[in-house]
Amino acid sequence: MEKILVIGGTGNIGFPLIQYLQDKDVAIVAGTHNPKHAQQKFQGMGNIELCHFDFLDPSTFEKAFDGVSKVFFVRPPQLADPKHDMLPFLKFAKQKQVKQVVFISLLGVEKNPMTPHHKIERMILDLKIPYTFIRPSFFMQNLNTTHLEDIKKSHDLFIPAGNSRTSFIDTRDIAETAGIVLLNDQYLNQKLNITGPVALSYFEIANIMTQILDTKITYSKPSLLKFRKTMLKRGTKKEFVNVMVMLYLITQLGNAKKVTNTLSKVLGHSPRTIEDYVRDYQDVFI
Repeated sequence: MEKILVIGGTGNIGFPLIQYLQDKDVAIVAGTHNPKHAQQKFQGMGNIELCHFDFLDPSTFEKAFDGVSKVFFVRPPQLADPKHDMLPFLKFAKQKQVKQVVFISLLGVEKNPMTPHHKIERMILDLKIPYTFIRPSFFMQNLNTTHLEDIKKSHDLFIPAGNSRTSFIDTRDIAETAGIVLLNDQYLNQKLNITGPVALSYFEIANIMTQILDTKITYSKPSLLKFRKTMLKRGTKKEFVNVMVMLYLITQLGNAKKVTNTLSKVLGHSPRTIEDYVRDYQDVFI
């Protein structure tokens, strides 16, 4: 039986991925920072082994990789130095001769060598690890995580994206994509550029949220500088803030508006829309 390590098993992609794999003939290792805390989330789900995993602690690698043939991971947002934060883990995966590493990268990453995602892809290629790179556009779920404070407190999208458009994607669709590519060798050594069905501005997102939530949501369109200062003042780690500023600068330059049909081809059905997402998460926002 295939044994798959899902790092970040409680996350916005990791958890729905594990839910997807639950119905398949595979054994699952859920790598997480706090296995005791994660137990509650996985209650009632069988065939899952919880394991402590930390990219910055190589002593956690051996147990997590025990008997594992494939690995899925997302870069934790606070880890912005791939050579220091990720290379030891990737070298260990190479040493263990895993059959596939599935990495959640970033749409347009090939044009942006300064992003951590680009550097991680490069390291995987240099190490000659069998891979699948899933390159999604911006997550819809950024709104109910990174940007939730401003939506709840101020009913505002405090996001420095200017007038640009973004082909937002639901992380649940990314998770299903990851599950499919982990179980199908035709996606080995492939780079999949996946997006939502349409590119929207944050003004349009605010209007959609206003209609569905029945609460006026605005888009204040802060500058990159104002956003950075505000996030740092809130205590957000500087490395994380700097990566966000870099990604929103890329967005302002128009690099997040691309729409592809790859997602529907892989899934075999239409992807979720922003309207689907807001309806499903409305209790979180209001």
